[in-house]
Amino acid sequence: MELNADFCAPVLVHADRLDWQASPMKGVDRRMLDRIGGEVARATTIVRYAPGSHFSSHTHAGGEEFIVLDGTFQDEHGDYPAGTYVRNPPTSSHTPGSASGCTIFVKLWQFDPSDRTQLRKDMEAELDAPVDGVASALLHADPREEVRYHRLDPGAALWVDAPGGIELLVLSGALAVGEERMGPQGWLRLPEGVPLRAEAGGEGATVWAKTGHLPFATAPAA
Repeated sequence: MELNADFCAPVLVHADRLDWQASPMKGVDRRMLDRIGGEVARATTIVRYAPGSHFSSHTHAGGEEFIVLDGTFQDEHGDYPAGTYVRNPPTSSHTPGSASGCTIFVKLWQFDPSDRTQLRKDMEAELDAPVDGVASALLHADPREEVRYHRLDPGAALWVDAPGGIELLVLSGALAVGEERMGPQGWLRLPEGVPLRAEAGGEGATVWAKTGHLPFATAPAA
């Protein structure tokens, strides 16, 4: 399966307008944003766990990165409330689920194969003091990419010029990009050479963003 697999083209998805699709696991549904592959895929997805649902224990051969959007995600390593950012590198394993239900934004098979950095961060707790109405946190950086969290005051501008492309997800509030107004679960991917020019709406916005990673986009090994 290929979905938004041309990484040289801009793409914007209002994911909150997409229908939920059932996954192979009962009680776990998803909204697919980009994908290369079948059930084992390089994928960016919003996943919803019904209360009491879970996946079987599995190993992330290509790594897993996620944000908890609402509720509490759980595995044998602990509870992860809304606002938690997690990186589970290649070779890591767990049994994910949620007793009370949750929604996560997750990226699979997008790590350097040699990466073994595992981390968990409360994104709000990482924020620096605001500059021109934008408070930012560097969540992760390596030679392939940088991952940041931004909290924008009403009307604040977010301008990003970065090599290697830009990807963002609106977590709360609203963000205007050109003529488009992006609300929660609004997802944008810009190819290398296309700068981001965005402005928060009247309620402000919180945004997760990644830069530098698109040249490394490949499908999982068969």
